[in-house]
Amino acid sequence: MAKILVVDDDPDTVEAIRMVLEKAGHQVDSAHNRADGMAALAKKPDLVILDVMMEEQDDGIALVQDARKKGFKQPILMLSGISKVTGYSFGRDEEILPVDVFEEKPIEPKALLAKVQALLAQKEK
Repeated sequence: MAKILVVDDDPDTVEAIRMVLEKAGHQVDSAHNRADGMAALAKKPDLVILDVMMEEQDDGIALVQDARKKGFKQPILMLSGISKVTGYSFGRDEEILPVDVFEEKPIEPKALLAKVQALLAQKEK
């Protein structure tokens, strides 16, 4: 059972992800904005799932950058519909977007679980 932090300002999204992950046996904590997400990292989750746009359009990006600068090394899965909103393609970038995986919302539960399992397995190596 992994401890997973979900950071998203949409309570419905958080609850849907929580249901999928808890059914798979994971412990889920949540935060709904950048500040609370940074504070929740002190609980040392095994994996973080977060959105790009929260209170500010780049809150998720800023959160990832801050977390990595502070030494957070656990896997980060970014889920966002930003590409659909902006028309631009986004993805992992070591400097600007240092996440392990970037996926578009919505994501099917099976695909989410597969990504989570792969990231957790990769972390154990």
